[in-house]
Amino acid sequence: MTRVACIGECMIELRQGPGAQPGGLYSRGYGGDTLNTAVYLSRLGVDVDYITALGDDALSDEMIAGWAAEGIGTKRVARLPGKLPGLYMIQTDDKGERQFFHWRDSAAARSLMDLPETDVILNSLATYDLVYLSAITLSILQEEGRERLMAALTRARLLGTRFAFDTNFRARGWPDLSVARKVFSSAFETADIVLASTEDLGPLYPGESKTALLAGISSPEVVLKLAQPVCILRHAGGSSEVRAEPLTKPVVDTTAAGDSFAAAYLAARVGGAEPEDAARAGHRLAGVVVCYPGAIIPRYAMPPKKTLRPANSRKASQ
Repeated sequence: MTRVACIGECMIELRQGPGAQPGGLYSRGYGGDTLNTAVYLSRLGVDVDYITALGDDALSDEMIAGWAAEGIGTKRVARLPGKLPGLYMIQTDDKGERQFFHWRDSAAARSLMDLPETDVILNSLATYDLVYLSAITLSILQEEGRERLMAALTRARLLGTRFAFDTNFRARGWPDLSVARKVFSSAFETADIVLASTEDLGPLYPGESKTALLAGISSPEVVLKLAQPVCILRHAGGSSEVRAEPLTKPVVDTTAAGDSFAAAYLAARVGGAEPEDAARAGHRLAGVVVCYPGAIIPRYAMPPKKTLRPANSRKASQ
């Protein structure tokens, strides 16, 4: 069975819905880009582990219990005595667009590459068929930690593991654009699959056209999502555009649109689907997710799984 690892950070979430009054009540949950992707991968039938660091507090216990209930493996979650998860607050406007406020400077996940068990975690990457992480994952690590992680991914790829990188770029997570560009360049050179968007890359490479942005990504397989509901694909078989089907319901909340697209795309690819079919699956799931509040939609709202050719080996989707 295909095994996937998602590496990143999950935080406590405080959220108000559209039209909430200032000073109103917030609901509490948890979320994070790579965790959202892990949830959707699991719901799509993929065997997925989440790799992160948490504290030894009750909220961290709650997270792990919730992940396990979603079928996500937690054996690679490091627990740090005295530490806590990060915290973010989300506000959503009447058009479904959201604004985030973070408190994460001392969060446990920032120490993931500096622990006694880090070597064991990094060596385990070679046991997975695919490892997925995002630019946010890299942004919370120190330079030495990023280099350590990228070196481990390079070693794992020599043993057949594939690496998927999501360009989820948030400027506030980086000391300056030059550092971010250097890290992105390294990730592009290492990754087998890059899931990008003009929304992410535009602020990082101001003034660049979509053609130039695509040309600047050296990975063999690239998905570039545009501002319109369409993505450009570049892969060994050529290049193409895949347009999303029109939505039949109003957009409520765009949170996790990209995370769910990534999950459906990767689930389809490790299942043997061609990139175009994988992109259609990504558009389809993202189109459902934006019609519900929050990052994780109810299970009953998940679209039916499409039958895909099963992957019989680690090279099935290469």
